[in-house]
Amino acid sequence: MKPLIEKLPLEHHQSFIARTFRTPHFEVPWHQHPEFELILFTEGEGNAFVGNHVGSFNTGDIYFLGSNLPHTFQKSGEEIITSAIVVQFLDSIWGPQFFSLPECREISKFLETAAVGLKLRPALSEELRPLIIELEKAQGFTRILILLKLIATISESKRYDYLSTHEMANLHSKQQARIDKVFQYTIEHYADPIGLDDVASFAGMSVPAFCNYFRRCTKKTYIEFLNEVRIGKACQQLIDTPKSISSIAYESGYNTLTNFNKQFMKINRMQPGQYRKAFAGTSMHISAERTAEFECI
Repeated sequence: MKPLIEKLPLEHHQSFIARTFRTPHFEVPWHQHPEFELILFTEGEGNAFVGNHVGSFNTGDIYFLGSNLPHTFQKSGEEIITSAIVVQFLDSIWGPQFFSLPECREISKFLETAAVGLKLRPALSEELRPLIIELEKAQGFTRILILLKLIATISESKRYDYLSTHEMANLHSKQQARIDKVFQYTIEHYADPIGLDDVASFAGMSVPAFCNYFRRCTKKTYIEFLNEVRIGKACQQLIDTPKSISSIAYESGYNTLTNFNKQFMKINRMQPGQYRKAFAGTSMHISAERTAEFECI
């Protein structure tokens, strides 16, 4: 399955999108689009899949994604309401020569950097949150000015973390399609007992060929990627539910608690119980607090 090519409708009087999408209209499977995307989460929490990156998102987080970078944001539970202000724009909306101007060269380099996906650090997200909210409500030329200010501020601040790898961003179309197919399969079936035989067969390759191919494309083994997906899902459950650690382990695809603890420690550098104690309640508290802030603006 290739990632869905998402095309959001533009208003006739607008050159780019800045709009809130909320459950059930927020949920989109593994997809890509030629537009750059700036996304501010205003409600909810869950797992972020960006290129070969597996992580988590919470209310207040901001991501900046490059053109045609496959991604999906999966909420942590069926009952969770998720919403975000999504800004999508093509770099051509200002004309073909705009980013060739001397004043725009640094921004042009920054947009190339976004090919791997960026997650803004908390202080910068707090700084830009009101501006993104203002952008959604703005009209006319003010929209252009605000969007440029957002891009320039992110570019100049350097306060962001890289998500995927350059190797993932530079795959040719045939490689991308096969990797996308494997990623979507993993996201949908992570809780099942997936073996290398299963996923190699799904990709139409022998096990040795698949293992070499996946590592060459993503700079990690398939088992490492599968464990990242499973542990990412487990982290959300540890924070959001009172389920026992053993139940979460089995629901995340692990047959033994020992292996679950080993993989959890490897990825998070702490045991599941320590993680729950450190983060339990914080996600819900932050989500409720920030959602209230958004409603007051």
